[in-house]
Amino acid sequence: MYKNKTISGRNNICGIKIHELRCAMTDVSQKHLADMLQLKGLDLDKNAIQRIESGKRFVTDIELRYFAKVLNVSYEALLDPDVPENE
Repeated sequence: MYKNKTISGRNNICGIKIHELRCAMTDVSQKHLADMLQLKGLDLDKNAIQRIESGKRFVTDIELRYFAKVLNVSYEALLDPDVPENE
């Protein structure tokens, strides 16, 4: 049977990287990141950010595009932990 989860049971592979990038930014809380995404046109709240970062929520390709734009990284940087953030 096929499962849509990582080996560790997460519903996404980008949440850890999103958390790392957000924490590397000065004074950017989950609420602030949600506000930044909303200004770009993606309607997510703080709870959705928390669930994404903890791996409890799936991330759509549309959402991934917005995260990459707001965090100023490539899609690949969010999907592959071996890709440097500034590519």
